[in-house]
Amino acid sequence: MGMDDSDELYEVGRFDARYLAFLETISTLRPSLHRYCARMTGSVSEGEDVVQEALFHAYRKLDTFDDTRPMKAWLFRIAHNRCIDLLRRRGLREETEARIEATDVVEPIDPVGPALNRAVEHLVVTLPPKERACVLLKDVLDYSLEEIAELVDSTVGGVKAALNRGRSKLAALPERSMSSRVVNNEVSRLLHLYVERFNRRDWNGLRDLIAADARICVADRFAGRLTDSPYFGTYERMAIPWRAAVAEVDGELAVVTFRQIDNTWAVHSIVRLDVVDDQIVRVVDFGHCPWVIPAASAIHFVDASA
Repeated sequence: MGMDDSDELYEVGRFDARYLAFLETISTLRPSLHRYCARMTGSVSEGEDVVQEALFHAYRKLDTFDDTRPMKAWLFRIAHNRCIDLLRRRGLREETEARIEATDVVEPIDPVGPALNRAVEHLVVTLPPKERACVLLKDVLDYSLEEIAELVDSTVGGVKAALNRGRSKLAALPERSMSSRVVNNEVSRLLHLYVERFNRRDWNGLRDLIAADARICVADRFAGRLTDSPYFGTYERMAIPWRAAVAEVDGELAVVTFRQIDNTWAVHSIVRLDVVDDQIVRVVDFGHCPWVIPAASAIHFVDASA
């Protein structure tokens, strides 16, 4: 027996309410969601990729969302699972669960809490996934033990044990900045060529560096073929002065763009270039994601002659 018109209108109304709640929630949750995913993945750009995938997945599943539960927790759970999937794809071993019971007879380590500075926060990437998640959710984002247990699919006792192990390991580490990843010299050369031609507004020269079927993603705005997009034309028409430079962002090579405001150059955006066979095959510009720059704890500019 099919639904009558009133049933259909009711279902449409429920979805509309969920969609409005979804938009309202992500408008405030997005920065902390990105911060969490960036620390879980060890990369501000990969973290934003994970967030966007998670939000797209959540939108597609809105019709299955339980209205009696907090949407914030639901979205964090989806993002957390995406992070774990990414870490597993990287080949990281899953954490041993042998000591997660509440009966662990280890004196608890004091929480790092708000004193967890950005240098130490980056070191959570050295922890196994569950410890990493628990420390981030408790000591960075101030979630309750009960909330964390639900998010990471564990028990309160398991979360306490993971927190204790993670805090102990962090306390034993020297405070340092994130080490640079191994730099591919050819990728570095290509990024410097991109920046040089970008700053000269040599659009034809730029296109020589880019594969014919390259993709463009202007995060939160547009995704598609670069040749079909107005990407470079938008930069060309900008009235505000701008320039670009190659930098290591949390140890990962990227292009950083600047805008001149009141005679001062300010970092505006991170642009990630994916390179295959000495050609740029994908450009990801985070200019419309203002939470990405503050989430990066280390930006070091790279001299082309270095």
